[in-house]
Amino acid sequence: MHFLFTKLSLFPPRNPNLLNPSVFIAGASLSPMAASKVVAEYAKSNRSSCKSCGKSIASGSLRLGLSSKDPRGFDLVKWHHLGCFPTRPQPFKAADEIKGFPSLKDCDQDALRKLEAAASSDEPVEKEHKRDRHGTDGLERNTKKVKIYDRDSGGSEEFEQKSLEEVKRSGDSMENLLEVAFSVSDIRKTYKDATLSPNWKSFQTVIFREREDGLNDSEKIAAFDFDGCLVNTSVKRIGANAWSLMHSSIPDKLQELYKNGYKLVIFTNESNIERWKNKRQQAVDSKIGRLDNFIGRVKVPIQVFIACGIGKNKDQTEDPFRKPKPGMWILMAEHFNSGIAIDLDQSFYVGDAAGRVNDHSDADIKFAQTLGLKFHLPEEFFGA
Repeated sequence: MHFLFTKLSLFPPRNPNLLNPSVFIAGASLSPMAASKVVAEYAKSNRSSCKSCGKSIASGSLRLGLSSKDPRGFDLVKWHHLGCFPTRPQPFKAADEIKGFPSLKDCDQDALRKLEAAASSDEPVEKEHKRDRHGTDGLERNTKKVKIYDRDSGGSEEFEQKSLEEVKRSGDSMENLLEVAFSVSDIRKTYKDATLSPNWKSFQTVIFREREDGLNDSEKIAAFDFDGCLVNTSVKRIGANAWSLMHSSIPDKLQELYKNGYKLVIFTNESNIERWKNKRQQAVDSKIGRLDNFIGRVKVPIQVFIACGIGKNKDQTEDPFRKPKPGMWILMAEHFNSGIAIDLDQSFYVGDAAGRVNDHSDADIKFAQTLGLKFHLPEEFFGA
């Protein structure tokens, strides 16, 4: 069995061929659409690769193909991720005429209709806002500011929300840029000496929850921290049931986001899994048990990534997946979103670690700043 190895860079170079459904990059060499038929289906395995970006198309994810006849008269299909599919220079075929369209999920049919609408737009493509599949911009973004309120002093401070390009140019953020080789063969059913529950797997220092029915990949990401944001927990209490909702409105709010087409994702740090070498199984069971029980409580599918690595210290380099490093987000965007381009203007991140007087850190707001995501405090988002 062959596995596709790709480089996962914490600040990966943009690929100009990774097309958002609303974007065409002038000068790209594309096959004439008039001579090809468009087909849509869910990938039957991990063996196909995208003809635009060259990366693997995940099994079960939506893929679009250009089907044509080779000189011998045989059908030849060139597959693409949805976000990489070339829609010009020829007009895009009407979505409901695409072969396989009726068998797609409603959300995927909507995505193809948006692709059709974007392809038929008369706006000059040079002025369009370009994004790659990480949700990062192909053009410079204007610096945004996020106002964070200090609950103790009653005052406020404005934080600049930088684009990924600006972060890359800053000296501090360029430190410890690492590349991580990602391969399906590196996925494990254990985390070091701890056994994971059947619906959980690990990759390097990340534990992630396997896809469940109803979890739909999307260009709109509603991302959340876990402890102190969605649930109230304490380091003095362990166990799958040692938590409570931070706000009573959380289940309804998450269900509303899901119905509106957002993919819900939790990005959470849990260094105790790494630190508690003699009690690692207990730490793992406690963390993933709480997450499973929380998801059962709110009754909505959620994708979860847990960074188990330790922050920067004298003895070792800071873990690339631990917030505020953007490794978990890039892992999700690159390998766990079916190649769908992420729209930063519609996506956001909610977290409690905003660097205020009584906050344990500023990891959440810096995580959002690094990625150019809109940032919200949980009490603001869910209502105190």
